[in-house]
Amino acid sequence: MPLPSPTAWVKSKLLALQEYSLLAGRAFRSLLTPPIYWGDLFQQMDLIGVGSLPIVVLTGFFTGCVLALQAATALQQFGAVSKTGNLVALSMVKELGPVLTGLMVSGRNASGMASELGSMRVTEQIDAMRALGVDPVRKLVAPRILATVFMLFWLSILSMCMGILGGGLVAVFLLGLDGHAYFTSTYSALVWADLWQGLTKPVFFGFIISSIGCYFGMQTKGGTQGVGRATTEAVVASSILIIVSDFILTRFLIGILGR
Repeated sequence: MPLPSPTAWVKSKLLALQEYSLLAGRAFRSLLTPPIYWGDLFQQMDLIGVGSLPIVVLTGFFTGCVLALQAATALQQFGAVSKTGNLVALSMVKELGPVLTGLMVSGRNASGMASELGSMRVTEQIDAMRALGVDPVRKLVAPRILATVFMLFWLSILSMCMGILGGGLVAVFLLGLDGHAYFTSTYSALVWADLWQGLTKPVFFGFIISSIGCYFGMQTKGGTQGVGRATTEAVVASSILIIVSDFILTRFLIGILGR
């Protein structure tokens, strides 16, 4: 199998970036102008938000449990086990809550969007929509982007709360800490800057997940094999972009908020 030319590879990636940017721009413009397909929007909110509840709740809860165990082990060396709640709260709110929720939703929904839209693409349903005068971006892409951004915000909040709750249960029943002291330290550890940082990230992560999933679905070629390839690429690309954008957003928000 001949190796592709580096120039051709770079051109293909730049072309893909251009097509992705155009798709995201058209979808964003569709959200600001009528008509808006409210039925599709609420359906996607149910599929993305309610459907992701079990995995988000379990991930957040047990992440908080592990954080409490690891934090207590580390803080015990300094005689500061009572600060376990501080560490769990800051870790869940500022970092692990949004990122883990984004990764879980990415694995579940970016793949689902890519496979669903990819199947519609290879069976020419999207071409049929264009022939009937329906804009596929407004009908298929825009509702998914808005639903993912909106629902990921609330799912991240739920993940943070479950993580703090899980850490509290471990702290009380396994570590022997006072429950009132744990939740008091948790509350006192958080300030508005921490909440802003934790609640800003899901908005960007939601846009990344939905736009990447829809892009790979709309670009699917090659029949059922192409659908499988698009699904895999959507999950990989969205997960990598979540991690990279998390670093960029954290650096930017720390510079603005000061912590």
